[in-house]
Amino acid sequence: MDFLSLFLIFIALELFESNWQKSDTLHGVLYNNYSIYQKGIIYFFLLNPSFIYSIFLVIFLQNNGFLMLSIVGLKFLDIAFKLNLLTKMAQGVDLQEIMPNIQMNFIFRYMNALIYPLTFLFAVSYF
Repeated sequence: MDFLSLFLIFIALELFESNWQKSDTLHGVLYNNYSIYQKGIIYFFLLNPSFIYSIFLVIFLQNNGFLMLSIVGLKFLDIAFKLNLLTKMAQGVDLQEIMPNIQMNFIFRYMNALIYPLTFLFAVSYF
């Protein structure tokens, strides 16, 4: 497969993740994640396919450069942070105690669909 196809798949996966998590506030995004988390941790990981896809890209392209591994690292930290928050939510901790409720505008909601795929293009020296 060429890099452009891999890039477009990456964008599609990021848009999928952004759309199932979509909410007007950060707490809404976390509640959407929590509803999936309650159904099962495997289901939660399956609905975060860009993490799995980024690991696939590292292995498939045999690219373990800084930018490629930083994508995987940031995806890992994102999921680990969400799992930490979701675990606290399951224990009954109020989200207001953990973090403020931030409004999610269009740019903030879909920033991941721009940043990660573009970083991928730089990682494979497409430009």
